[in-house]
Amino acid sequence: MYNYVDLDTINFDGEPPVDDTARQFYYMAGCKEIIDKKTKEIGRKLTACVKTFGCQMNSRDSEKLIGILEEIGYMIIEDEKADFVLYNTCTVRENANLKVYGHLGILQNYKKKNPDMKIALCGCMMQESHVVEKIKKSYRFVDVIFGTHNIFKFAELLYNNLTSNRMIVDIWQDTDKIIEDLPVERKYSFKSGVNIMFGCNNFCSYCIVPYVRGRERSRAPEDIVNEIKKLVADGVVEVMLLGQNVNSYGKNLENPISFADLLKLIEKIDGLERIRFMTPHPKDLSDDVIEVMKNSTKICKQMHLPLQSGSSRILKLMNRHYTKETYLELVKKIKASIPDIAITTDIIVGFPGETEEDFEDTIDVVRQVGYDSAYTFIYSKRTGTPAAIMENQVPENIVKQRFDRLLKEIQIVSNQNTLKGVGNVEKVLVEEVNKQQEGYVTGRLSNNTVVHFEGSMDLIGKIVNVRLNEAKGFYYLGTIEE
Repeated sequence: MYNYVDLDTINFDGEPPVDDTARQFYYMAGCKEIIDKKTKEIGRKLTACVKTFGCQMNSRDSEKLIGILEEIGYMIIEDEKADFVLYNTCTVRENANLKVYGHLGILQNYKKKNPDMKIALCGCMMQESHVVEKIKKSYRFVDVIFGTHNIFKFAELLYNNLTSNRMIVDIWQDTDKIIEDLPVERKYSFKSGVNIMFGCNNFCSYCIVPYVRGRERSRAPEDIVNEIKKLVADGVVEVMLLGQNVNSYGKNLENPISFADLLKLIEKIDGLERIRFMTPHPKDLSDDVIEVMKNSTKICKQMHLPLQSGSSRILKLMNRHYTKETYLELVKKIKASIPDIAITTDIIVGFPGETEEDFEDTIDVVRQVGYDSAYTFIYSKRTGTPAAIMENQVPENIVKQRFDRLLKEIQIVSNQNTLKGVGNVEKVLVEEVNKQQEGYVTGRLSNNTVVHFEGSMDLIGKIVNVRLNEAKGFYYLGTIEE
């Protein structure tokens, strides 16, 4: 547990504090009192299940929510038949919304068998007013609904439900608050995400994120550095700096600072072995960031550089603010400075108006860049975005054909890149016991490629030398070098 506080020492008799952090610990103490009483009544620990849909920022938010649930007395389990179920939702693609509605249908049956069961929904999907109205009307059994801007208020909202037994809905349209010092239960003891900024100002025409995450706001650099120092003291050797567009970090601070300068500060932290970040935007990735990466001994040799489309015409419709040519020039510059860097990307297939020629431009960029891996998506129409009402929506059968062709092309270039590493001895951060092969563990190279090799559980969290013996598409089989 990180940012742990003994809730039994908090006086719950007086008025709740005004300070946001102290206020939430106050309500955690109130929740704990109720949960402890219920635990004694039923003779067992109450259970809670948190399911995360979406990006790494959502995953980091879920670690905070789990930390709070554990603090107030719940035991975390994977089974959705738990006493408390929380869905941290995503709304980047329509399929994510449909998944949540499907899960809620199942939960309704569970709640009929366990009337004391509590159900909460939070995250990006809850920032859409039509979604909240649908839940209030069709899913009345949900107990708590909150969004992306007030994750930190979870304990207070839960307390209000526990003491009133009515649906609590608290959605903020925007915020300037940044509350990061509440309990966190990390998924991994040795690595952690660290939020450096929130929101997005880019307004890509297909993307709902600026509408549900709000405008960009950055954390103070000293707060970020202090958090990482505490994480390192708690056993963390790798951090992932998180933001919708990390290149914009620091611009809105009272004392502006660049992302490159933030990286330099983090580089100096003793005991920290690896630094990752996501996601940079190609339109404003600075030469300073490339230079810092080039000279760093800690920043991992990987750059996630979303392409979305290789067609300059489509990129303009997407409101991406770069062209095919400027993107390729940027990649050329990165590779010239950091020859051994792995470049990964995001690509959308079937954006409105995409022609065969536009798609071939995307294939051409894939071949020229030689991506190590790519997240590929079929365009998903999101209500409220400019792209949703664009003409010339691409027929589904054509989109599917192009998507399959893109996957094959990415597989070819990725396999070629992986083969180049065979025979090398590389440093690997061991992350987990291999689930498929007994006696094996799994870890990642600096460039984020997965490696499986013989090893025991005591290696988890350590960085070891591994010889890469065999390339298997997107991963390696290796042997540890003493």
